[in-house]
Amino acid sequence: MQQNISATRMTLLNLRRRVALAVRGHRLLSEKRDELSRQLVIISRTLRDLRQQVEKELLETTRRFMMARSTMGPENLKAALEIPTKKFSLAIRFASIMSVKVPELTKKIEGDIVCYGFATTSGELDVALRALERAFDTLIELAGKEKQAQLLATELQSTRRRVNVLEHVVIPDLQETIKYIYGKLGEAERDNISRLMIIADMIRG
Repeated sequence: MQQNISATRMTLLNLRRRVALAVRGHRLLSEKRDELSRQLVIISRTLRDLRQQVEKELLETTRRFMMARSTMGPENLKAALEIPTKKFSLAIRFASIMSVKVPELTKKIEGDIVCYGFATTSGELDVALRALERAFDTLIELAGKEKQAQLLATELQSTRRRVNVLEHVVIPDLQETIKYIYGKLGEAERDNISRLMIIADMIRG
């Protein structure tokens, strides 16, 4: 870059402006990087608790269904669950975390998960379905948080790269070029002074 740069005061002024802009961008991106890291730590803690809760609830659900199966005939169990009466849909809206659009999942439910009469079913099936309902709620929350973490991690990686490029490439290169131009301008000024001194000596002589 230095070999192709025009060593003028106008170029020097433009480069100093670019350095100031790069330094400001580096500061803002560093703040964004730090905040993204903080948000990821918070979400990571939430994810750990949610995963443990999901595992616990799914284990309980499986246990309850096994108990229901042991107290009901296979035909009665199949008939009880054959026609569901509960309708489920998922709504997604987006929030912004440090300019990153992250999804927030909310469920819309109509009807009851218990979709059968009680003559041929056991109370364990009721308990199993309620346990499944709770586990499903936690699974939705976990899925939303995991997607948020994925998007924030991607943005954090990109922001770190930009901070590193500014810090280790762009700003040092600009500063080195400014130093080069200062040197060239200094040489030109010394040459001009030398010529003026020679001219002055010639006039006096």
